[in-house]
Amino acid sequence: MPAQYQVSGDSAASISASIETGVMRGEWNWGAPLPPIRVLAGELNVSPATVAKAYQELRRRGVVEADGRRGTRVRDRPPLAGVRSAMRLPIPEGVLDLSSGEPDVRLLPPIGPALRRIAEEGGPPQGYASAIAMPELIDIARPRLAADGVPMEGAAIAATSGTLDAIERLLTAHLRPGDAVAVEDPGWANLLDLLAALGLHARPVTIDREGPDPESLAAALHSGARAVVVTVRAQNPTGAAVSATRAADLREVLAAHRDVLLIEDDHAAELAAAPLHCLGPVTAAWAFIRSASKPYGPDLRIAVVAGDETTIARVVGRMRLGTGWVSTVLQRLLLRLWLDEEVTAQVRGAAAGYARRRRSLCDAIQERGVAAEGATGINTWVRVADETRTIGLLRDAGYAVAPGSLFRINTPPGVRITISALDESEIPALAEAVATAARPASFVTPSR
Repeated sequence: MPAQYQVSGDSAASISASIETGVMRGEWNWGAPLPPIRVLAGELNVSPATVAKAYQELRRRGVVEADGRRGTRVRDRPPLAGVRSAMRLPIPEGVLDLSSGEPDVRLLPPIGPALRRIAEEGGPPQGYASAIAMPELIDIARPRLAADGVPMEGAAIAATSGTLDAIERLLTAHLRPGDAVAVEDPGWANLLDLLAALGLHARPVTIDREGPDPESLAAALHSGARAVVVTVRAQNPTGAAVSATRAADLREVLAAHRDVLLIEDDHAAELAAAPLHCLGPVTAAWAFIRSASKPYGPDLRIAVVAGDETTIARVVGRMRLGTGWVSTVLQRLLLRLWLDEEVTAQVRGAAAGYARRRRSLCDAIQERGVAAEGATGINTWVRVADETRTIGLLRDAGYAVAPGSLFRINTPPGVRITISALDESEIPALAEAVATAARPASFVTPSR
């Protein structure tokens, strides 16, 4: 327990609130262990059952997590808006930030012309009743999705505020706290955090460069997972893309579990350097999400979601009870960007640029005897023996990368390298630094 912060309380509710306050204020380091139940019970003069209930409540809300025999610890990214919640670890001056997972802002298309076009078009102000998913956007989205191989016959479409917003609405519309969700391991850190915050349990599914392993998915479903989230291409952090053969195998597994919610994430969309192989609709509830944030800019918080009529109706219905709708200004902006041939060419050029950097980095790292993955997308995944040592050595060499612990459940250690801020001329030096940092501590270079 941090020396400067003392847990207080005489009930499960007050004890959990005290610990949550400490996490919110930054008194607890992320990943810090909580006191053993009996130790804290003795300090507070309460029963161990009371402390255990407090810890259970904190786990349910995603503030802490069980760490096997080592007890309970604060999650790396608890769902609290505290003094550190909006900050990543500071990047020292002179260190190249390759940890963000964000697109290259130099390659994002300008939105000024589209905004001016919207202003020129004018149109009546939108009221609460009329502001919904714009028919014009849906009319354009339907053939765009169909052209990429998304089965659109009988499908409904909605707009949400990005991929994670869509996933949260889909999960809360179909599942209850305590249910299990099959997720990729390693997988998207934000998704793992969301599941914890919703009180859902992650069932890890191993992946390779062709996507989720069918046997591992089958095991997760047999263990009781009620939903599956699959990144169809540009998987974060490995860059995997579901192949045609793998898609067929996964459909066969899913066909035996018709009551499972299938969510397909196509967050990279136009930037993905691989064909799309859709899995659905093979279960009764299915949704395919395509975000605009990676190709057109993180500030464009909008995604289109296609799926079966009931699933989409639930998403729209729950949205009406909360935010109501996605801003029609954003919808019109996305529509204009989709229809702009110059923007389309810019996005296509960005995809080619990412592909060159990603391939060059993977090849350069592998030439130095270290395995690196990154078939699609903007990230490269490097498996290492010791994440902490690797990250420290790379930071000393001038590079900040993301620790694999944010993304993995059972998979071996690794680090994620985002290529967005990387120029091609910098690749050889980075690859050399990665190869040096990834070597085991006992490795000694033979003297000449």
